[in-house]
Amino acid sequence: MNAPDRFELFILGDDEKKVEWKDETRIPNTATFIFNKEDHTLGNLLSVRLHKYDYVTFSAYRVPHPLFAKFEMRVSTDGTVTPKDAIVRACRDVVQDLEILSRSFTTEWLGKRIVHEGEEERLRREREV
Repeated sequence: MNAPDRFELFILGDDEKKVEWKDETRIPNTATFIFNKEDHTLGNLLSVRLHKYDYVTFSAYRVPHPLFAKFEMRVSTDGTVTPKDAIVRACRDVVQDLEILSRSFTTEWLGKRIVHEGEEERLRREREV
């Protein structure tokens, strides 16, 4: 009843941006990014990926409220790379990983399908004999 319509969870409004960011003035080389219409799935993927880079000194995300599809991510770097560049690289690397996963899954699925069809053909021939 009080829940928002489902499409509001993933379709951006006219005045909404997918990602907004602001530099932290109290901590050097730190920025906070706000991802609209996203949830823990992307937040965790990006946070884990950012931890793999040597130049990232801190990365964490939080979901301010469970009813709103939005999370905030804070990223700190050692200064060799900006937090924005670190996020962009993490996003690209996650997309590459997902493409590799998709190709591997498709290859395995097609292999299983070929084996299954071969088994069905063998069973059909045995029944005819």
